Amino acid sequence: MVWLYLLLPLIEGLGYLSGPYSVAGITLIDAPYLVLLSLHFLIPLFCLHKKRKRILFALFRLPELLFLLTFFFFLFAYIYALNANMDYVQRFMATGGAIKLAIDTTRERLIAVVRYMPLLVVNISYYLYWRLKRKRLFSSFTAITDWRHRWALPLVLLSALLLTFCFPSFVSLEGWPLLAFFALVPLFWVIAASNYRWAVLYGTAFGIAQGMLTNYWLGTFSLITLQLVALFFFISYLLFLAPLLWLYKRNLKIGFFIFPTAWVFFDFLRTGGFLGYPWGMIGSSQYAFLPLIQIASITGIWGVSFIVLVANAALASLFTGRLWERQVLLWRVIPAAALILLVLTGGTIYLLINGGGAESEGQRAIPVRVALIQQNSDPRKNDYRETFEKLKVLTDKAMAEDPDIVIWSETALVPNIRRWSRYDPDKYPLAGVVRDFLEYQQNLNTWLLIGNDDYELVEGEKGEEVRLDYNAAVLFSPAGERVETYHKLHLVPFTEYFPFKESLPGFYKLLLAFDVYLWEPGKERVIFDHPRFSFITPICFEDTFPDDIRRFIKLGAEVIINISNDYWSLTEVEAKQHYINSLFRAVENRRPLLRATASGLTCYVDPLGKLVAAVPYYSEEYLLAEVPAGNSSLTFYTRYGDWFPILQGIMLVVLALATLARRKNP
Repeated sequence: MVWLYLLLPLIEGLGYLSGPYSVAGITLIDAPYLVLLSLHFLIPLFCLHKKRKRILFALFRLPELLFLLTFFFFLFAYIYALNANMDYVQRFMATGGAIKLAIDTTRERLIAVVRYMPLLVVNISYYLYWRLKRKRLFSSFTAITDWRHRWALPLVLLSALLLTFCFPSFVSLEGWPLLAFFALVPLFWVIAASNYRWAVLYGTAFGIAQGMLTNYWLGTFSLITLQLVALFFFISYLLFLAPLLWLYKRNLKIGFFIFPTAWVFFDFLRTGGFLGYPWGMIGSSQYAFLPLIQIASITGIWGVSFIVLVANAALASLFTGRLWERQVLLWRVIPAAALILLVLTGGTIYLLINGGGAESEGQRAIPVRVALIQQNSDPRKNDYRETFEKLKVLTDKAMAEDPDIVIWSETALVPNIRRWSRYDPDKYPLAGVVRDFLEYQQNLNTWLLIGNDDYELVEGEKGEEVRLDYNAAVLFSPAGERVETYHKLHLVPFTEYFPFKESLPGFYKLLLAFDVYLWEPGKERVIFDHPRFSFITPICFEDTFPDDIRRFIKLGAEVIINISNDYWSLTEVEAKQHYINSLFRAVENRRPLLRATASGLTCYVDPLGKLVAAVPYYSEEYLLAEVPAGNSSLTFYTRYGDWFPILQGIMLVVLALATLARRKNP
């Protein structure tokens, strides 16, 4: 089978000559591709070596590693091809940008297929040959007899697919939440059967594959996001699995408890700091399972994730060749089943008592009429006047229903109001848009919240005037007064915020070369006060951070109003994923959640996590919601925060110290 690798130059050369390469020329991933192609010749070279270990590595392990590497490059190229259909990307390339793509996504994806498929086919053929046709020889050479280790690669990729599909995905917009309860079972099998180094490798491969498949829509967020997110998943899973598997391999008797505990703590850690990215936590897949998610008001979403992970760990223990073993049943399966039953029973009772949801809350709270406007436009296209006209038409229709407040989405009005209101509207088109907006708002006769750019001028280190730009939410009173402004606190890393401009100037220049526009983070949490209620306005993905929203609620907010722009993704999947992540903030804090998006899922979620109303994706619509306000009580989670994952972390540290002490004193 080794001869197949010697044919690759011929196969790839024919693909280069007959394929669509002439359309794209040199693309972003040409250099890595050439390196990857060169690596495939290590197999025949290693087979010529005199050392038996290197020959065996080339025969049995190197093709597996090369398949993973090739698969990830192919996946990246295939997803990144989405950018070819974006008109702003084509403009960027036409002006000498840092990338070059085909003229449309179909052609760019064809390039990826022609380029990587021969490599994938060769590696898969080789992998199957040694495990099917030469099965005995493979086992005798490698000493691998456990089927879970022998078929580790497909099992790991199966786990990645199952976890991807339990969320809203390119297969199902609703997702298949039931899959989450056993999606990780193949991965747990592989980790249990593999040695430490290969377990870390397989676990990291799972993380990269699942992360890229779930977040494929990042291919249209910016020109550099997909690269950085892939790197983020690689580093984060590697740093997570290296100590976890060290701990697991030395405490096999309690290994069943280690994985759910560690995974919850890992999810908690990846929500914090500059690189915080809480997307796709396994508990969020259960967004529609109301009895289960009620526990979030006590533990946060972390408790929901823990329940799902415990189910996976129990099933992995049950089906490992020791079916119905007494110890497995007594110490793993039965406790897991009892825990799940307890949580479901408690959630069901709570729902029966508070089953009216928004209606029952409304009986003891003030109903507020909120108009959410979805104009279905992309602020990045610079059609500011056209977008403003759409917003006016939809708002005028909503005003017929006498709302107490109107909500426009994130950057619904792009021209900076504070800045352009100072310029002559007859000379500057952007100033004209701002003037017309201010006149329209003053005649609206109701409160208006809008997403807008904002800035402030400060004195620099050398006494010079420095302008700081912010992504903001601005509240106007019926009298036309700018009442309050909130500056987004938690910015998207690298594409909205990069705090290392001075220490990493080269990387900062690279971001600018990829057309990245950076903001400054806000400095304070702002509670907006309306005569009838108080509310907060997390912007875009800020509503996916549990602790951030909790801290706002503790300051006295009665309603959560998220403003977002999910239009850019060009897919309903991203919008639905954003919605299911944000939904848990309503349950955790027992506050109504409203979402106004440029396009996405503009909706109203009650404090139980039930979707009360929504408008269709990618449509010009408005939603009038009657929302109960006035609730000032705090849930256990709101009061005490992320106590549950912190407790998991403490338990892991104690176990690690005990393991180290045991090794020093055998």
